[in-house]
Amino acid sequence: MNAVVVAGIVVTILTVIPVVWQLGKHPRGLYILFFAEMWERFSYYGMRGLLIFYLTQHFLFDDATAQQGYATYTSLVYLMPLIGGYLADRYLGTRKAIAFGALLLVAGHFSMVFEGSPAKQILTYNGQTYEFSADGRMASREVRLIVNGERFEVGASPDGGMLIKGMPEGGALPQVLPKGEYQLSVADKDPTAVSILYMAMALIIMGVGFLKANISSIVGQLYEDNDPRRDPGFTLYYYGINLGAFWASILCGLLGETVGWYAGFGLAGFGMLLGYVVFVLGKPLLEGRGEPPEPQKLAAAVVGPLNTEWIIYLLALVGVAGIWYLLQLNTSVSYPLPVLDIEVSTLFLLLSAGSIGVLVYFVYHMLTEFTFVETQRVVLALVLISASVVFWALFEQAGSSLNQFAERNTVLKVGDVPITAAQTQSYNAGFILILAPIFSALWAYLGRRNADPRPAEKFGIALVQAGLGFLVLVWGAQTADENFKVAQIFLILAYLLHTTGELCISPVGLSQMTRLAPAMVISTVMATWFLASAWAQYVGGIIAQLTAAETVAGQVLDPKKALETYVTTFWDIGWIGIIIGGGLLLISPFLNFLAHEDKGKDGR
Repeated sequence: MNAVVVAGIVVTILTVIPVVWQLGKHPRGLYILFFAEMWERFSYYGMRGLLIFYLTQHFLFDDATAQQGYATYTSLVYLMPLIGGYLADRYLGTRKAIAFGALLLVAGHFSMVFEGSPAKQILTYNGQTYEFSADGRMASREVRLIVNGERFEVGASPDGGMLIKGMPEGGALPQVLPKGEYQLSVADKDPTAVSILYMAMALIIMGVGFLKANISSIVGQLYEDNDPRRDPGFTLYYYGINLGAFWASILCGLLGETVGWYAGFGLAGFGMLLGYVVFVLGKPLLEGRGEPPEPQKLAAAVVGPLNTEWIIYLLALVGVAGIWYLLQLNTSVSYPLPVLDIEVSTLFLLLSAGSIGVLVYFVYHMLTEFTFVETQRVVLALVLISASVVFWALFEQAGSSLNQFAERNTVLKVGDVPITAAQTQSYNAGFILILAPIFSALWAYLGRRNADPRPAEKFGIALVQAGLGFLVLVWGAQTADENFKVAQIFLILAYLLHTTGELCISPVGLSQMTRLAPAMVISTVMATWFLASAWAQYVGGIIAQLTAAETVAGQVLDPKKALETYVTTFWDIGWIGIIIGGGLLLISPFLNFLAHEDKGKDGR
């Protein structure tokens, strides 16, 4: 058995025993939601660990295009729950929305199984074309230039050109191809496979939109408002989320590299299918929770034989087609922004329009309806939301630049145990499984002594830790070996710091949004939190593009230059996180005052 799988089993056994014991004290419906969300996260993180490599190695997208495509995908994943949550609250009810979203996810993940033929890298020199062969996936990938039936390894020459290793003097090609005297192009990119790729991503985005926020909502419906089991119930639910993410990174990452892309994506699909079956069969355990607010109106015919429910489903499928188009448009079309003299994407315009609309909405209510205290609380909420954009933009490098850093410039061994690049994604979820109960106990311990950091302080601490994680990698780069690879321990330490940062910001954020928001705008504040997450993914894509390297058939041509690029970017964003986090800590006394914790919800 794979050593990483064995280690995963050990971590799971050690952490799951108290969870199973605690589940027995909660409503039986929590069992169903626990397992359903666990498998949904399994499917999402299985996709997350493989997607950037699939784009760059199978379809041969260049780094910048692949990273922008990844960021567009994840931004929309966090944006669509705004629509799915609204439709569930107003029409479908959370149970039907979750079931429909799960079906879309199953369809999307299984669509990813269709790979089509891999694209081919072509070298053109002096009017002659030569093809590259590529075997393997992720870090085990081997790329060779085929010249007269022979295969030659390639690298970067000192002048930035291409070095053909082993090419004899007087061969068909010179040993060094000077920069600018050769061209690289991509041939045989299967248009049907590319179209199916974008359709699969669109189905997943829409599926998450209907499922993500609603399944959390139905957890809350299992408990009365004053039920002391509510917070522990959400903690157990959070454990299920990370258990799914942990095993997805291990198993899908292993199959994706050793068996094939289809196996990794297919396993993610089976995980979601199992989650759907568990959810449907477990309906009686929900005891009527999550049903439509007006079931008779939902079932009544509206257009011919179609009722409101089916019209929503059909419109959602139309929306999938729109997302399919947007995914392609966002990576191929940009618009000039004369004020800043830059070009921006369609997604930037959508996010900007949404943000401006939200700000106008809040300002209007501040001027017309909010009390002075309520206005200050909303200002604090917006400050925390803005800080969260910075944190998650850094944190979410995990699926893009850090994933590629693991593959390109990290020794993929923990001691003597080999690990795939995608499996390094399990570090974050694994640390949460271990550390979440410790942090929960720590906050409780500090709270009893009136020493628990306030929310603004926790946000500041989180940002500092996110920045320090990247500086750890900069430190590790100084010890890189002759192949320009950094020891795995530095990546582990970086993920540890990012995880402890997440535990300072993630459990606190949503709680603060519900506490600070006046009752009349609580849904809008929650929507703004998700909008900020979408912005974070977008900004994270811009950061990831700063690490883009020149590749040949998905393999980096110059590992030394790639490492130098990572060091420069990680140094910059590391200090940005530390400086902004430190600034939050400095102004936290003022921000704490804005909370007015001594007053009631209405500010009195």
